[in-house]
Amino acid sequence: DTQFNYEWVKGCRELLTESGTIWVCGSYHNIFSVVNVLTELDFRILNAVTWQKTNPPPNLSCRFFTHSTEILVWARKSKKVAHFYNYELMRKLAGDRQMTDVWRMPAIAPWEKTCGKHPAQKPLALVVRAILASTQKDDMILDPFAGSSTTGIAANMLGRKFVGIEQDSGFLKMSKARRILLDEKCDEWAKKIPDLRVLG
Repeated sequence: DTQFNYEWVKGCRELLTESGTIWVCGSYHNIFSVVNVLTELDFRILNAVTWQKTNPPPNLSCRFFTHSTEILVWARKSKKVAHFYNYELMRKLAGDRQMTDVWRMPAIAPWEKTCGKHPAQKPLALVVRAILASTQKDDMILDPFAGSSTTGIAANMLGRKFVGIEQDSGFLKMSKARRILLDEKCDEWAKKIPDLRVLG
């Protein structure tokens, strides 16, 4: 719904610092509407990153192409105020080459579902890369649709502050359980995330 997208993006814009950026992940069902809203609200779109799933679920109907990608739109609040981009780190993670806007990563792994399942849960590796690319230590990250708080888990692992908003009490309980588990599993989880393995 375009009006709904307009309202939540506008709310996020009001909270962003002048140099702040926003990431929105979605499929063709909603991402085009969000891009139109970002443009209408005067964001500067920086990239449309394609997340290519290396292990997409099969197309059971066999009546169209298998859905194997999602789009992450990265945009900054101000067209005139520079944003933060950790170019050197992204280059290092890409094997000493410029990182492209196609990220090949698997879909969510079983170990990420130990506290329950969320229908739109993203893999930690995907969110970790976005956070590493566009934020610095102690930055504040807001997720207005926190779900099972993958963004929060990634933010905590990377030394960022986090505020999440979620209306479903079941997902809030899942988020809390995952956050408690993070204290025990942080080192183990970090070893499963390719970018964090590179960083040591």
